[in-house]
Amino acid sequence: MKWNKFRLKTTTAAEDIVSSMLMDLGIQGVEIEDRIPLTQADKEQMFVDILPEIEADDGTAYLSFYLEEDEDKEKVLADVKRELKEMSEYVDVGECLIEESQTEDVDWVNNWKQYFHQFYVDDILIIPSWEDVRPDDEDKMIIHIDPGTAFGTGMHETTQLCIRQLRKYVTESTRILDVGCGSGILGMLALKFGAAYSVGTDLDPCAIDATYENMEVNGITRDRYEVMIGNIIDDKEIQDKVGYGCYDIVVANILADVLVELTPVIVSQLKPGGIYITSGIIDDKEETVTEAVKAAGLTVLGVTYQGEWVCVTARKD
Repeated sequence: MKWNKFRLKTTTAAEDIVSSMLMDLGIQGVEIEDRIPLTQADKEQMFVDILPEIEADDGTAYLSFYLEEDEDKEKVLADVKRELKEMSEYVDVGECLIEESQTEDVDWVNNWKQYFHQFYVDDILIIPSWEDVRPDDEDKMIIHIDPGTAFGTGMHETTQLCIRQLRKYVTESTRILDVGCGSGILGMLALKFGAAYSVGTDLDPCAIDATYENMEVNGITRDRYEVMIGNIIDDKEIQDKVGYGCYDIVVANILADVLVELTPVIVSQLKPGGIYITSGIIDDKEETVTEAVKAAGLTVLGVTYQGEWVCVTARKD
């Protein structure tokens, strides 16, 4: 099979948020090329003795994605360009030139695995399903993860911010709703922290298979975690199925602009006193999200940071 390949020129500052936007549009398997220096943690995860030499970071990043020949590439490109234009109002997205080429069939669903290795979030070991736990890690909290074609390995700062807040607020009676659950990592970790029940929603049908497969590897049964596909912001059927006033915690690791739409809706799913954890927020959008949270009648409990990303935690009084 032949694929249409699109290579988008942007900035290193915007590569994460642009990647998230592409995935939100249903584009899978985004490849990132940049010259950002490797951190010590990156080097340790590569498990090689001699690292490749990387030229100095010039602030440029290239994001490549693929579409099948029969996909409506004109519509997809129009959607991408529209989102980039809106995004340019609050982040430097660069030139946004898009080069198009054609390539033979590539196994992009699995090729990324060569770059994903086990790592830690504090004392939690997050390990892909194709790697083994080392003997000296067997006493740690371990979560096995294989995102497949769904979003979410736990490596991104926004996911790690959510993990730390979940750990702070989860109790043994907690019912949690994860909006945009992807691979199911947050809902599964909540259960490992002691929560009673998790529900996940996502727009991507791949999230169901990815989450249930990860649950099986982690020994989590389906009577403890349910996944639903649909847009909880405007789909009344999904809202009704999820339920109202029944969650101790709602977590949403999504883009800031989506959080603004989601927040006034999701208040109905929270119990009185329930905790709302939001991330996926670039630092320039912190005030936008905190204002949306306050406007929905929630009390901001705290704001945490990692790199250029922000997590806003609030309570329904």
